[in-house]
Amino acid sequence: MKTDANVVPLNKAAAEQSPTSPVGRLPVALIQVRDKAAQQLKLSLQSLFDNADDTLFEMADRATSNAEQNAFFEAMRDLRLKRKSIERGFLQKVFEAFATLNQYEIGKPQPTLDTVSFDSLSLVQNDDLEETVAMDSMVARVISRDGVALGHLSTRLNAVISRKLDDKSNPLGPHLLCEYFLDACSGLGVEIKVKLIILKLFEKYVLGSCDNLYAEANQVLVNVGVLPELKSAPPRRQSHSTNAMAAQANAEGGIPLLAGADEGVQEVFGVLQELLAEVRGTAMPRRANANDALPISTNDLMRLLSHIQQRAPAQVAVDDFDLRPQLEQLLARASAKTGKTRVVGEVDEDVINLVSMLFEFILDDRTLPDSLKALIARLQIPMLKVAVLDKTFFSRGSHPARRLLNEIASAALGWVDRDDVQRDSLYQRIEQVVQRLLNDFVDDPAIFSELLADFMAFTGDERRRSELLEQRTRDAEEGSAKAELARREVERALNERLLGKTLPEVVVRLLREAWSKVLMLTYLKHGVSSPEWQAALQTMDDLVWSVEPHEEPEDRQRLLQLVPSLLKALREGMSSAAFDPFSTSEFFSQLEVLHVQAFQRFKRPMPEQVGDAAVVEEGGEHLLDVPLLDSEPEQATGEPVMVEVVEEIVLLAPGQSRPQEPEALLDEDDDAVQQVDNLRVGSWVEFQEDEEHKLRCKLAAIIKPTGKYVFVNRTGMKVLEKTRTGLAVEFRRNSIRLLDDALLFDRALESVIGNLRRLKNA
Repeated sequence: MKTDANVVPLNKAAAEQSPTSPVGRLPVALIQVRDKAAQQLKLSLQSLFDNADDTLFEMADRATSNAEQNAFFEAMRDLRLKRKSIERGFLQKVFEAFATLNQYEIGKPQPTLDTVSFDSLSLVQNDDLEETVAMDSMVARVISRDGVALGHLSTRLNAVISRKLDDKSNPLGPHLLCEYFLDACSGLGVEIKVKLIILKLFEKYVLGSCDNLYAEANQVLVNVGVLPELKSAPPRRQSHSTNAMAAQANAEGGIPLLAGADEGVQEVFGVLQELLAEVRGTAMPRRANANDALPISTNDLMRLLSHIQQRAPAQVAVDDFDLRPQLEQLLARASAKTGKTRVVGEVDEDVINLVSMLFEFILDDRTLPDSLKALIARLQIPMLKVAVLDKTFFSRGSHPARRLLNEIASAALGWVDRDDVQRDSLYQRIEQVVQRLLNDFVDDPAIFSELLADFMAFTGDERRRSELLEQRTRDAEEGSAKAELARREVERALNERLLGKTLPEVVVRLLREAWSKVLMLTYLKHGVSSPEWQAALQTMDDLVWSVEPHEEPEDRQRLLQLVPSLLKALREGMSSAAFDPFSTSEFFSQLEVLHVQAFQRFKRPMPEQVGDAAVVEEGGEHLLDVPLLDSEPEQATGEPVMVEVVEEIVLLAPGQSRPQEPEALLDEDDDAVQQVDNLRVGSWVEFQEDEEHKLRCKLAAIIKPTGKYVFVNRTGMKVLEKTRTGLAVEFRRNSIRLLDDALLFDRALESVIGNLRRLKNA
């Protein structure tokens, strides 16, 4: 009999592996069983891989982290690249197993997972153990469901071969099929979680059809007279077998609905058709067809669309991109050649109208940057072709083509027009996707899954980089906010103690320039309720008191006791704040003069007078020598320069040249204020900077202590900072607008349905 050319070499290779086999040839009946089984297994594997992308996409949608999502995308890419090698490896194992059926076993067989001892099993890694448990469960379910048919097949095989088989060593048994598949998938670099999902797909699409596999194999053997008295139950009937679905797809020139698709898929498209039919002839012109008009087939329509697609110009104005006139021209030429009027079928015409209306919305959407609309407009023909092939395009949110369009629009949300767009990585990647579809997409929608996985991997890398920079921006702003709060608290403390007082100029300058930094550092490190903060305030109070005029004897005693600890606290504080040592020395020199003069104002000698001077010591260091004379000392430098603090002290942030102007207060009920309060972190907005330039940015953080709204671009870099009032003013001027970040295709479809319903009711 004629066998598949692709599998003959495998059989030959298997036979060549055992040239010394005493019985190397298989009976004709077993060759027929092998070939039928290989063909069915090949089709089942194709179903597995065809549905793997959708399954892994759905898992990626439900992923709880970027790492988990990327693992599924990498698995999709890896599975797609190694699909052919897995299919070949699996089928080769099947052929090798059949080739050894008529060979005597020489030597001790290798232990399988069922014969491995508990000691060796303890060495199995957790991942391998999970894999083993999953495989055992799959095998058990097949045995429970199709055990009788498998047992009859093993019995019939034993009747025609020299070896003795049981269900575990049967080359078509679930145990060996699982081992063949795991061995073929050994090159996949996927995590155990993904591998278990692939095993589940293997169970669904390959092991799930074992009843048909065993039924056909048994029937082949029964037809040649091998134990016809064994009666097996008929296989389970399926509403859509793989062959039937493939035949339906070929007959209709399209692709069938995916297994497990929503039952309402066709109903959704039917509703859209009804809406179109109700407005046709009123809001939508009714096409006047000749009585002998002949609708073209879907396959012919696909060829015409491919013709337009291949000849689409590289640069097309958005307003001029309408494929319907081009399609009418091609149909007119076809009609002239055949002598019969050729038109598009009603269903296909509805699809064309729907896709055209979708793209009219998309290309009018203000959320899409103008520079990218021309690129996205070129996707209209590929999207139309996939919609003609697969009506789930309109109803299934996880459809790869639909998701690709949504992902491109989402990535473009923060894109800013540039003079040199060709140097922008996002623009280049979108252009590559568009060009690949125009060049390579004919009628296999799998290309959309491939491009979607690649594009999401690219945007995932960009998103991780931007999120990292965005987090750094938030951290920096939060740190800046803490510093701003510290400045305000230090300003309040200084103004409470200095405002309205007349003090030596050097003391005011010391507190404002030097001690304010000590207070700032203390606030940031320890907080406003800490003992350290209270001690820093007390030092400031003591300094101010020490330079004020005093007359009472107890004040003189207190000053004498206060000066050593005061000077020590000042020196330690300024040192901790890393204040300039030279300026510190100057401050202390002038402060010494002030304290000398303060002591000289007292008319009576100090109790601690020793000779004609009192010496205040600490640790052997002379901090202050005060001559106790009633008259002015000869070295006196005169009265200090005094200043009255009449204006509030304002501390400037680093890099700030002048205090910020106070903003006008707006009513809390103001609509603009309400718009600001409705902003959420992650919202994209567009600022109209001038007549020509627009700035797109995302709200990255709302710093509540300072009331700042921080905006970043799509790379995560800070580009703008506004206050609540400042944003409200922008809303009043209509110079800021929110960008709708909902899925583009979904918004377009909602708009189309809404418009059709309004036209129907008009």
